[in-house]
Amino acid sequence: MSVVFHYKTKPYKHQEDALHKSYDKENFAYFMEMGCGKSKVLIDNIAWLYWNNKIDTAIVVAPKGVYTNWKNNEIPAHLIDEITPKVYVWKSTLNKREQADLKNSVGGEARRHLRILLINVEAFASKKVFKFLEMFTHRSKFLLAVDESTTIKNIKAKRTKALIEFAGGAKYKRILTGAPITKSPLDLYSQFLFMDRKLLGFQSYWSFQGRYAVMRRMKMGHHEFNQIIGYNNLDELKRKIDPHSFRVTKDEALDLPPKIYTTRQVDLTMEQERHYQSIKKTSVALLKSGEMVTTPEVMTRLLRLQQLLCGYLVTDDGETKEIENNRLDVLLEVIEEMEGKVIIWSRFRHDILKIQSKLAQIYGASSVVTYFGDTTMDQRDNAIAKFQDSADPTRFFVSNPQTGGMGLTLHAAKNVIYYSNDFNLESRKQSEDRAHRVGQQNKVLYVDLVCPNTVDVHIVKTLVNKNKLANITLGERILEWLKV
Repeated sequence: MSVVFHYKTKPYKHQEDALHKSYDKENFAYFMEMGCGKSKVLIDNIAWLYWNNKIDTAIVVAPKGVYTNWKNNEIPAHLIDEITPKVYVWKSTLNKREQADLKNSVGGEARRHLRILLINVEAFASKKVFKFLEMFTHRSKFLLAVDESTTIKNIKAKRTKALIEFAGGAKYKRILTGAPITKSPLDLYSQFLFMDRKLLGFQSYWSFQGRYAVMRRMKMGHHEFNQIIGYNNLDELKRKIDPHSFRVTKDEALDLPPKIYTTRQVDLTMEQERHYQSIKKTSVALLKSGEMVTTPEVMTRLLRLQQLLCGYLVTDDGETKEIENNRLDVLLEVIEEMEGKVIIWSRFRHDILKIQSKLAQIYGASSVVTYFGDTTMDQRDNAIAKFQDSADPTRFFVSNPQTGGMGLTLHAAKNVIYYSNDFNLESRKQSEDRAHRVGQQNKVLYVDLVCPNTVDVHIVKTLVNKNKLANITLGERILEWLKV
């Protein structure tokens, strides 16, 4: 059956195919690699279901770095103009206006519109959330979606159990992820259990494991335990999944451009927000004073703001003061969605070392190499060789554009993350081309980590649009940046 539907933004063919396969199914998984536009597909699906009176409410559950991006970017960009939504955002701490907004969302005027609730997956560890959700969904026909569904892959986790329990009341359920299997095929069990136990046909995780995992009895000292040593019957598992899912990679999506750009939102902590407003206030006052302000002065102020957004302040005596922030956590969330080797660009030495340490802790010391000012020439050559070798366990290349952005061949990677940018357009262009160059067989995804409503947004937009930052840092434009 075909779907006749008016789109706000024209879909690629693979997006249309995904919607056609899923639009009226009660349970469905969008297994679409990052950069393939799975958020748009879900929004189109929600719009179609609402337009045809199948639902009146949609709840999107996502990690902290993702869920507010739906309100700021995805929904305004893709939801058809004929539908006027009421969008609500759940946060662990709400001001009085936000509390009143959520209170009003459960009835009255709000019921006349498509209601969309955006909530972070971590919130499902709280009983407070359930009380509100009971009121919000009372007498509603709602769709429940989990964006980046590997966040519920652990069947023992409290939030996984809570979400599966809550999902019982949903009329439609959707899961979205670019990498449904991060560690083993067993990751699929809880993701499909969230939708419907009958889809895979197993009454328990242990019976699922017994069918698809190869176990061996191991002995360590006086203790004996079962250890997974391999997997089998995976063709059968794929056959069970296929009717309820749509899978596409960047390279299979032939209609995508060779370079794909996207951003991932990083919410400010309260401490960051406080410092940001303080620095912004003094900068605005200076620019409005009528005094002669040089480009280097403006650049220095932008640099201080950028350092703050990365999670630290540099004191007057040159010491680095760490500030609570979400940037590293969001980086890890992005990485979990990716397959294969990844280049991570960061402007600051401080962050390179922090990223290296965290990746080594999670993925092993052999998984990551660095390439920056502290790296010797021998270490640099070795880092490139290991990263480019498909058989080598090195998965992450962490560098700054100033050092590693020119002359290197790094086409082993098809994913590039900008943890932070410098202000040099040439550095940005050169660093992009380390992966996108002769020998690259895949489409390359570029992900910029961005704090919303900050200069971060403008810096990234300027560089991606191939404009020189120095040309626009004086006058009214920079004031506009700081007023957000």
